[in-house]
Amino acid sequence: MSTSRVPLAHITRESDRAAIDTMMERARAGSWATRLADRDTTLWSEDPATQARIANRLGWLDAPATFTREIPALEAFGEKIRDAGFTTVVVAGMGGSSLAPEVLATAFADLAGWLTVRVCDSTNPAAVARVMQGLDPLKTLFVIASKSGTTTETLAFAAYAREIVANVLSAAGATSTSPDDYFVAISDPAPSITGIPHAEAMRERFLNPADIGGRYSALSFVGLVPASLLGIDLDPLLASGSVAIAEARDPEPTGNFAVALGCTIAALAREGRDKLTLIVDAPIHGIGAWVEQLVAESTGKNGVGVVPVDGEALGAVSDYEDDRIFVRISLAGGTAPRTSDGGDVDARLRELTAAGHPLLTWELDDPIDLGAEFVRWEIATAIAGVAMGVNPFDEPNVTESKTNTARVLAERAASGTLPVLAPKVRSGVLSLWADDALPAAFSDSAEQLIAGQLNRRSRRSYLGMHAYLPESPATTAHLQEIRLALRGATHAATTLGYGPRFLHSTGQLHKGGAATGWFLQIVAGHREDLAIPGAPYSFGELIDAQALGDARSLVDHGLPVLRVHLGDDVEAGLLVLKDLVRRATAVR
Repeated sequence: MSTSRVPLAHITRESDRAAIDTMMERARAGSWATRLADRDTTLWSEDPATQARIANRLGWLDAPATFTREIPALEAFGEKIRDAGFTTVVVAGMGGSSLAPEVLATAFADLAGWLTVRVCDSTNPAAVARVMQGLDPLKTLFVIASKSGTTTETLAFAAYAREIVANVLSAAGATSTSPDDYFVAISDPAPSITGIPHAEAMRERFLNPADIGGRYSALSFVGLVPASLLGIDLDPLLASGSVAIAEARDPEPTGNFAVALGCTIAALAREGRDKLTLIVDAPIHGIGAWVEQLVAESTGKNGVGVVPVDGEALGAVSDYEDDRIFVRISLAGGTAPRTSDGGDVDARLRELTAAGHPLLTWELDDPIDLGAEFVRWEIATAIAGVAMGVNPFDEPNVTESKTNTARVLAERAASGTLPVLAPKVRSGVLSLWADDALPAAFSDSAEQLIAGQLNRRSRRSYLGMHAYLPESPATTAHLQEIRLALRGATHAATTLGYGPRFLHSTGQLHKGGAATGWFLQIVAGHREDLAIPGAPYSFGELIDAQALGDARSLVDHGLPVLRVHLGDDVEAGLLVLKDLVRRATAVR
């Protein structure tokens, strides 16, 4: 287990160093580390009502200690499930409820003799079908994770999976076995747990402390139940988290890993370097997406925010504006990603720091140190909230897209069909739509439409790609090529999220943060759809409504939105879109 090593900072510009020094002095004079450890809610607000709400969101500070006491029961549960003949776990959750299990499943995928973990955090019917592909439902444990007990996507999948299990049991004549024996629930105590249908009859119910927010829940039952099924040794995992909690009490910020990280991120963001670019070794690279949702949803509000950039391959120095801070997390014995041209990332980072871009670096000794990594980022994000003057524990804009989705589904119920956005331009199999703020003169061709929309980017903008598509290596590779083409043409930071997954993470930043986002929404038809048992709409209709609802929400905030429908063949549509983006960016 590694001990705390304050991130090695490579800061070459005097103005950046001065900003960090000033923020460190604020943290020192304000006793931020001590007050956080003491749960002093005045760190974030002077309003009593807000303080009360924050006080009910600080349970994550106790999580390593609280759940250390649960280790015997958790490990016994994992062994019981394995010994019962289960071979696979499907975790159904959104946001922190899916991302933390995914980090651990990727980092510890090679533990022999334990279960394989899959994650379902999509409503795309092809993605849902792919999660179930090749599984024996009677050797699969379904973990339904929802803090509120009302998460639409999670409950839709739970109903779908339960019907599959029930049908298989019926076909096998297993009348004495209940489908509930193949399910467990993770939620808050009542009334939350009661929102999950059949929870009372499931094989097991895990009740999290209600004062742990979803994105701060990695070291609660949300992450630890899947960890027990993966066969991870929970003692050192939680011990590393406990060490990080203890070390974060150090009142001197320059010697306090987590506080120094939070101060540095916030100080540089205030200087305009608000694009937090993450470069992480495999197999712990899943931590990037987890950090992305934690930082974006926690800081992106009140017109400010840090834009985390995960999975964007490093480019040349000329590809970047002066709005970046780079974070390099390596792993002893891990595999480093490559640059966009196949080069060494650490050599490229040296070039970037020489050009004036700030860089923070540190190394984990072992994947088990992810326990400490979760805690460090949670504390750093809480401290960044202090520095930026925002409450890092609420998500005031997340409900907007949910509300708009409900309105779209209500329109469908009234008319019998989902509303559509009439395309402004067609190009082969593609249909393109842009918000009405784009002058009609740019609608003569698809290339003009894209180029015109790109010209509406604000200063220090970021480009957000929202793919309401089934995730696959091939699809991701095509999207990454489009992403790099856009970055090459604009020098802007790019983000890539699969919908509706990102709505539970970066979606808060898009609407609540600085109004600098430019958005490319990519949707497609559904060759095959899946019914949601008990719902008046299908998975395909749900994801289409979520995409349309989010487009409406972004436009309501005055943000540029370009929507591309690929047709029914995702791969063919992406090939056409790649070529179109290259042509459009070449003529800008």
